[in-house]
Amino acid sequence: MPSQKFADNELVMGRWPGSSLYYEVQVVSFDNITDRYTVKYKDGTELELKESDIKCISSFRSKKRHSGSSSPSRRRSRSRSRSPGRTLKNTTRRSNSQGREIKEVKKTDILETKLTPVLRENNVGRYNGEGHIIEKNDMSVSFTQQNFEQEFEDNEILTRYSIRPRREESKMQVMDSKEENLMEKVPVKREEMELEFGGKIGTFFMIFLLPATVFFLLLICEQKDASILNLPSPLPALEDLWDVRVFGVFLLWFFVQALFYLLPIGKVVDGMPLSNGKALKYRINGFYAFVLTATSLGVSLYFKMGLHYVYDHFLQLAVSATVFSVLLSIYLYVRSYKVPHEELSLGGNSGNLIYDFFMGRELNPCIGTFDLKYFCELRPGLIGWVVINLVMLLAEMKAQNRDAPSLSMILVNSFQLLYVVDALWNEEAILTTMDITHDGLGFMLAFGDLVWVPFVYSLQAFYLVNHPTEISWPVASAIITLNVFGYAIFRGANSQKYAFRRNPSDPKLAHLKSIPTASGKNLLISGWWGLVRHPNYLGDLIMALAWSLACGFNHILPYFYVIYFTCLLIHREARDERQCKKKYGLAWEKYCQRVQFRIFPYIY
Repeated sequence: MPSQKFADNELVMGRWPGSSLYYEVQVVSFDNITDRYTVKYKDGTELELKESDIKCISSFRSKKRHSGSSSPSRRRSRSRSRSPGRTLKNTTRRSNSQGREIKEVKKTDILETKLTPVLRENNVGRYNGEGHIIEKNDMSVSFTQQNFEQEFEDNEILTRYSIRPRREESKMQVMDSKEENLMEKVPVKREEMELEFGGKIGTFFMIFLLPATVFFLLLICEQKDASILNLPSPLPALEDLWDVRVFGVFLLWFFVQALFYLLPIGKVVDGMPLSNGKALKYRINGFYAFVLTATSLGVSLYFKMGLHYVYDHFLQLAVSATVFSVLLSIYLYVRSYKVPHEELSLGGNSGNLIYDFFMGRELNPCIGTFDLKYFCELRPGLIGWVVINLVMLLAEMKAQNRDAPSLSMILVNSFQLLYVVDALWNEEAILTTMDITHDGLGFMLAFGDLVWVPFVYSLQAFYLVNHPTEISWPVASAIITLNVFGYAIFRGANSQKYAFRRNPSDPKLAHLKSIPTASGKNLLISGWWGLVRHPNYLGDLIMALAWSLACGFNHILPYFYVIYFTCLLIHREARDERQCKKKYGLAWEKYCQRVQFRIFPYIY
């Protein structure tokens, strides 16, 4: 059993993950199983570090006393940004008062960071009400660890300076994203893990409740009276819910989309850095897959192939997708025990079978270069949603003997088509979402992507097939305006966030204000993100309301989506709050003071 070298509550120097910088931290506890120390930084951030990443404060102070100069400002920095013409040999003072020899000291023994003032408009000075600060990049100051600690306590260094050698400043964004991702992947003790969705009991019931909800909604939608108080009667027989041929149709759809995913078209980009410092490669071709799917549908309609088959076997397709998602989840859970520990998801590694099965143990399960989670996130379910909507449009015309679809059906199809095309066109942005960077692929995401999205999100179109709803053009115009307004907020907020994450120094973003965090990232406090903390959620909810309004007010069933989506986003917002508070510490509290509204303006 490993021995504990550093005592609890002892002040030591801890290395910041992904860098060579050491900061003063306090030992909180020691885990004999993982052989890691839980330490607390001065900004409140708690991390787990290996013993090799921790050093005694005395070793830093003793090195400082023998480093050759009591004045940091009179000593040259040994940073990697040294001029090519500078020699490596030691120098001596030119006079008696300056004649002491400066010894060569390793960077890991004395932390000497070259601080280069950076010109940024989106700085914390403006957030604090100070005037716009312009500083020229023509000076350098060298600090020892003691000076740096004092400046860190005053919160001045992080707000005005970039703590990196000059040669590395061009790689600032890449390093920031790696360090932030490393922060997120630091192992967490199982006994301290915060379980979500009601913990072990909650996830157990959700495994059965989610499929039951889907089947209940679909059965209600088929009835003439679509009241949720009117329970479906009689219930379909078991043999009416399962058909091997229908299951084969679903498998065909899944593997055709997988084939489109593997086509060598579209650019290849790097995902967010993993805990081992590597980044997976992703081919961005979702929009091409959508175009190929649309072309295939056009050919089918031209040759009058039976798309009505999907409507006739809709419930059986939902059952087939559910069975497939369960089988996929079992496979993923079993294979997760054969992958290295660093490839596991923090949220799905509690040690409880049910909870981990639901949340997903493996972060990025791949079969060769085929990333299962990334594929399921956008392809079979999201594109399938649009296909089902088209099938319902054709079914409405047939069931109601129409020469053209109703205005309500046209609005629903158009609004949701725009939403899906937007997601596929901006496919690269999904690489920074919590589903990809944080959650493992388990039953929650597998069922959500393959069953919930295509069969529940298409509920409005399914409802309109057997429940005609007529709306006037003035009402339709108001609904269109509402949807456009929601989409403008949704797309503007997401584009702003994605651009800032990729390159915060982009001149196009110079008008945005931000505050720095201990992880090296900045938090936006202006633009859409200065209005509410989650403007993208606000836009999402406004669009969801527009989709439901197109179905009229005869039943509440078409409004299930917006009600569910409100609950989902409130839960996700609370989840984001916990994650951000843990990741950004005091900086997040400052952000919350600056931007007090969460999702809706004027609602806390």
